[in-house]
Amino acid sequence: LPDPATPVVLVPVELRDIEDHIEASGQLLAQYAAQVAAEVPGRITEILLLEGDQADAGAVVLEIDPERRKLEVEDARARLLEAEAALFEQKREEKRIRELYGKQVASQAQLDRIETEIKLAHARFAAARSHLGIAERALRDASVSAPFAGLVATRSVSVGEFVNVGQGLFELVALDPLEVEFSVAEKDSSRVALGSEIGVRVAPFPDESFRAEITLVSPTIDPRTRTLRLKGVLANREERLRPGLFARVDLGVDRRSGVPMIPEEAVMYRATEEVVFLFTDGDRVERRIVETGVHQGGAIEVVEGLKGGEFVVPRGHQDLIDGALVAARNPDGSQATPQVAGGKPATEPEE
Repeated sequence: LPDPATPVVLVPVELRDIEDHIEASGQLLAQYAAQVAAEVPGRITEILLLEGDQADAGAVVLEIDPERRKLEVEDARARLLEAEAALFEQKREEKRIRELYGKQVASQAQLDRIETEIKLAHARFAAARSHLGIAERALRDASVSAPFAGLVATRSVSVGEFVNVGQGLFELVALDPLEVEFSVAEKDSSRVALGSEIGVRVAPFPDESFRAEITLVSPTIDPRTRTLRLKGVLANREERLRPGLFARVDLGVDRRSGVPMIPEEAVMYRATEEVVFLFTDGDRVERRIVETGVHQGGAIEVVEGLKGGEFVVPRGHQDLIDGALVAARNPDGSQATPQVAGGKPATEPEE
């Protein structure tokens, strides 16, 4: 006995003109943000700006015992003067020994000894000068300033607290401009470029689109996610936006013609594959692996695997296998007469 035919609905692969909105999701980031740490040890003696305060570039935010650093600078200057005087005295002694040596009164050993003393005096003077520079640098570092204009986001220390080198003091964040970081699928990577304008939407202002400009296109595709990382910069002069906000990014419209489209329900997902059943000559179906693209109005784009005019099975395919015999039906249940390649009817209508 012949195999019974499985009734299935058939629909053609349609070629449509579509407008594809390229969208992505990401988040807003501060373009300039820093966790400012202590560069000198000491006790916090004064805090000039609190959390939430605006700090101009170079403005002092807090002090780490600057009085002690001033005393260290004075001590280093005194040591430098002492070393300079000792060097001067050694040079005078050298001149005297050389004169005596020229008169054959002083020995070669005395001349060698004074030359060694001169070298040591030069070394002590250079060390004292370096110590003064270090002390002056420590005095400047005792007044911890903002490296750029921004807001004091968090403060980690209080007056009277002793801090060590490298300990975090406060976080500084600039709110204008902001960055939006997002990723696009591998297939859309050729549609973005440096300088392109994008639209950014955030939940607090759902009816507004903020304009941004792409400033970074990663040179590589992430091999794990098959996505391309991008960044854009957007103005935030009124400081309405905040770092950390979830962002929806609109990269514009891509208009394409002659795009193969099939109903979404025709595609079955098997592990890592997307599969459809294609109607073939002899009233049989062929299992076909496809690659899909955009979804639009209940239909899905077929990037690879099908062409216009072919017929696929959107209903009745759950138990089908490759090569199964089928009875073609239209969506309304009536008998279908699809045409396969060559224009020949694949089924004849019943009398």
